[in-house]
Amino acid sequence: MRDRLVLLGSKGGPALRPGGPWPSSSLLEIGGRTIVVDCGLGVTRGLVDAGISLKALDLVFITHLHSDHVLELGPLIHTAWTAGLASPVSVFGPPGTGHYWHRFCQAMEFDIETRIADEGRPDIRDLVSINEFGEGQVLRQSGLKVTALRVDHPPVTDCFALRFDHDGKSAVFSADTAFFPPLADFAEGAGILVHEAMLEEGIERLVARTGNGARLREHLLASHSFAEEAGRIASDAGVKRLVLNHLIPADDAEIGDADWVAAVRKTWAGDLTIARDGLVVELA
Repeated sequence: MRDRLVLLGSKGGPALRPGGPWPSSSLLEIGGRTIVVDCGLGVTRGLVDAGISLKALDLVFITHLHSDHVLELGPLIHTAWTAGLASPVSVFGPPGTGHYWHRFCQAMEFDIETRIADEGRPDIRDLVSINEFGEGQVLRQSGLKVTALRVDHPPVTDCFALRFDHDGKSAVFSADTAFFPPLADFAEGAGILVHEAMLEEGIERLVARTGNGARLREHLLASHSFAEEAGRIASDAGVKRLVLNHLIPADDAEIGDADWVAAVRKTWAGDLTIARDGLVVELA
């Protein structure tokens, strides 16, 4: 298995539009581990399209409980179970993740109980362990180290950037955050920084299209980072590559890669990737 990042879903926000990208989810393969970071709508299809056997599901990390990051967590695990998953899956998420999983299993109780009795499957509830975390070290196992940093994403207080390190290779996910200078220290020297990004020129059109006007605009400006700000974090951290992801807006016909590049080049001169669904980035 080669070490790689696959951007399964690249848009910010839960809404879907014809022909547009899917919400947030990523696949990180590092040190022989298959790691899913966030489970927005479409994550299961994205993993299959990336060549991953759902039976190999191993580690799942959720940065926060907004729907575009957690909506398909339950369906992903359940679909893997129906595909033959019989080995343990460890899910790491902020406080409330266990409540989500418990309620999902309650909602699916008829199907789960029927398949156990009728198809001889192991109990999915025994296969999944939920590990709720805060700041600091989240996991240290077989050379893989995962650490978390609380970022600034009001009104959500339990939102965490994640850093994955293994044998000199590293990837950092900003999660959803306003410009947050401490993230630069957290991401220092990382091989890849996957940072959310927003373009100012697209906000008004997005707000008009979505329909909840001033309140949505206030949220976006208070809780998310402009592309130039993502570039500042990458520069201050000295990362090898910046990946702009969780794009806002991601499905505006008047905005293309050149617009993202022009914005981020004001603050970042290094290697740059603009996310799109299915894009593969090798870990150096």
